[in-house]
Amino acid sequence: MKYAALLLFFLLTLTVQAQNQKGGDDAKGIFKYENFQKPDECGSSCHVDFYAQWKQMMMSKCYTHEWDEIEYFKLAVPHAEKDSKVAGVKAGCNGCHAPASFMSGDVPPPKPNFNSRANESVSCDICHTVTGITGDTPFNFNFISNPGNVKYGNRDDSESPAHETAKNPLLSKAEFCGACHNEKSPYGAWVKATHLEWKDGPYSKEGVQCQNCHMPRTPGVTSAMGTPRQDAAQHLFHGAHDPGKVRGTVELRIHPEIQEVVPGEQAKFTVILFNQKTGHKFPTGSAEERMLWLHVTATDSKGKTYHLKVDRKGFEGEDYTIASNVLAYQDMGVPLGIPGFAGIQRDGIPEGDRIFRMPYLDSQGRMTIQQWNTASFGPDYRLGPRETKSETFTWILPDDVELGALTVKAVLNYQKLPTPVAEYLGVPKEEAEIIEVNFHQTYLTVVDD
Repeated sequence: MKYAALLLFFLLTLTVQAQNQKGGDDAKGIFKYENFQKPDECGSSCHVDFYAQWKQMMMSKCYTHEWDEIEYFKLAVPHAEKDSKVAGVKAGCNGCHAPASFMSGDVPPPKPNFNSRANESVSCDICHTVTGITGDTPFNFNFISNPGNVKYGNRDDSESPAHETAKNPLLSKAEFCGACHNEKSPYGAWVKATHLEWKDGPYSKEGVQCQNCHMPRTPGVTSAMGTPRQDAAQHLFHGAHDPGKVRGTVELRIHPEIQEVVPGEQAKFTVILFNQKTGHKFPTGSAEERMLWLHVTATDSKGKTYHLKVDRKGFEGEDYTIASNVLAYQDMGVPLGIPGFAGIQRDGIPEGDRIFRMPYLDSQGRMTIQQWNTASFGPDYRLGPRETKSETFTWILPDDVELGALTVKAVLNYQKLPTPVAEYLGVPKEEAEIIEVNFHQTYLTVVDD
């Protein structure tokens, strides 16, 4: 009996260890909700400030956020049920948006209005019970979770009366973030590659991690009973959904070739854009739905404003990067149950503006807003870290333009979701809010010949 008990204990230990080494799709249903501590338990008395930060950031809303709810329940789930190629997204989306639900096998989870534990989104216990990742490259939620009384952090001198603590260096490295900020579609396309973009860029070579920018350190305490620290990492994770983080990302300058011009003559303006802020490409992440575009206008001395269109460069696929009224997103017809769906307006911004994007294409080569249905890409015309791009605008002045000062203004705008998509799917207008990233203006004089 003694040896049988020891053997049983040994087998159970091996089972638990094997279970705790599972990540990605293999982690579905390996735990129960009660294995994960609720975030309000962490924030009620100990980590009060961090909990308050978490409550206002996207990590606490990535399941309940309006666009994520619409995208998942109106597009992803029905698409998965109709197309075996993308069937895995019915569960898989939750691996990053509602990890406790995914690892508890509660997929699809109840909709947010049911107020289930899926609404915790990415909670404290999700990140602080991660012990590693499977494989060499972090992607598709391949983190290894080990929920329990040990909470992992980036210090080896932490103490808590509520639980055990241990240091895990992974939590301070970009690879930790990459488990959800890298993603391959069922077609094998890297539809999210923020960590990989960082890895290929200059900041990784300088040792600058994601956490340096998205979890800046400041004097403070990590818990209500903790020792004051000079380098307490903030838990706000500011990014694409924070206007304050987006503004000023790109430096912008515009200048004319000449200082004086006559009505009916040609003037040429050059805009220089420098990505001074991001350690990855901009826009990044769910780049299929991000809009970043350059809008240039000229205003004469009497206040009449003219819209200037960007000069073409002639590279393959450039049409995707110049705003037009073409239709796109026809593959939405599958989940929406609309045979032969003609699509909706692609851009929703002034025709002729330059768009900095990487179009996502479905298996038929049509532009898609559904990243899980992405089979290939068009040209990657986004701004890389520390990359400079130049755009020119050649304009023949109208004969009736007013003499005097001519003000030419370049504005770089950003949207998290194209207006036509938001309107068609009933997404709150705030999701399609236009954020001014930066602007600059220059002047020349219109003179009589």
